[in-house]
Amino acid sequence: MKRNLLSVAALLFGTLFLFMGNGLQGILLPVRGNLEGYGTTTLGLLGTSWAGGFVIGCLVAPKIVRRVGHVRAFSGFISIIAIIALVSGIIIDPIWWVVLRAVTGFSTAGTSMIIESWLNERASNESRGAIFSLYIGITLIGVVGGQMMIPLEDVRTPVLFMICGIFYCIAMLPTTLSTAASPQPLKAVRLDLPALYRNSPVSCLGILLVGIANGAYGTLGAVFGAGAGLSDTSIAVMMSATIFAGAVMQLPAGRLSDRIDRRYVLAAMSGIAALAGLLIFLLHPTSPALLIGLVVLYGAVANTLYPIAVAHANDFAASEDFVKVSGGLLLLYGIGTVIGPTLSGPVMSAITPHALFLVTAIAHVLITVYAIIRSRIRAAVPASDRDAYTTIPTGTSAILTPQSMSLADRGAGKPPEAGKSPESDDPAVKFG
Repeated sequence: MKRNLLSVAALLFGTLFLFMGNGLQGILLPVRGNLEGYGTTTLGLLGTSWAGGFVIGCLVAPKIVRRVGHVRAFSGFISIIAIIALVSGIIIDPIWWVVLRAVTGFSTAGTSMIIESWLNERASNESRGAIFSLYIGITLIGVVGGQMMIPLEDVRTPVLFMICGIFYCIAMLPTTLSTAASPQPLKAVRLDLPALYRNSPVSCLGILLVGIANGAYGTLGAVFGAGAGLSDTSIAVMMSATIFAGAVMQLPAGRLSDRIDRRYVLAAMSGIAALAGLLIFLLHPTSPALLIGLVVLYGAVANTLYPIAVAHANDFAASEDFVKVSGGLLLLYGIGTVIGPTLSGPVMSAITPHALFLVTAIAHVLITVYAIIRSRIRAAVPASDRDAYTTIPTGTSAILTPQSMSLADRGAGKPPEAGKSPESDDPAVKFG
């Protein structure tokens, strides 16, 4: 175990700086754009374009990596991200930012897939779970660390954009200087919506709605904070505390879902998120402490929904299909993150910045209602036969790729069912 962890220490160090850059740039652009007077619709398009680029990257990047190799592809992707971060601090223009953000999302998918496949190659069946958990922790720490740098410098200057570029360049070093052999070619994952829905209707629709809510908040949360009168420091605290609260809440929520019908837990957590969102929208809290407290409550429960939905889908899947199912759901989540900011921006412009949480509340109410309806139609899987809950971070700057699901200790080392290869031809689950 110790040897396996040491073998990926440098790669994980680079990953930390990659996500620090992602976290800083993800909050810096909307905060600076808001100061420049860009409308919430325009700022919402920043998240839409990033998520759209990320989804396309998950589909296309494996072909690029197979063509030029892991190291060259990684260097190319991360160089593009660093250049865009620097250019964004020089060219202050909303159209350019939206276009460049899509390229950043595409390249981020490529860099993340390469890192995740590299970690997967170095992991043994015994260390896979530990490496996956460590990787998740590093992504969360990186995003929060990047966000918390906002108060350190005036966002009106290009300094923070330059710091993003530095973070990305540091992230490039461990992989480009490594003498280790490159991992096996990346595997593409094709999204099959009918198969996803047949496997688990609640997970299919629920994850799409979670993507809409999380994409809206992840992109426009900082804009909401500015519109609500919070300082840059308070906005950074709010965004970071939301992530931490979600990370802390995942374990108790996951353990509860391992013991009772996951759809009940999904419905309850969605209901609380909807209530918190409605309170923010209706009350318009003027106290920063109360406002941040309600947002943190929202984040604590909202960030548990995705991994619970994935675990519920895997309850109905064969062990050799976990990666296929989870990979397809990740892409479906990405589609939701494209829709969320696109819807929320105009709504916030038409009503108030607080209407961001009206959009998230509607999404969470729909999840609650549908989960309860489906629990009356389909029996739950017995607790003894359920897949183990796995913590998975979700957010605009920290969406994992389908490659990451190979790291999760799900069916690792288990032989496929008799008569089936690991790449099952079962028509119920086909994701490439």
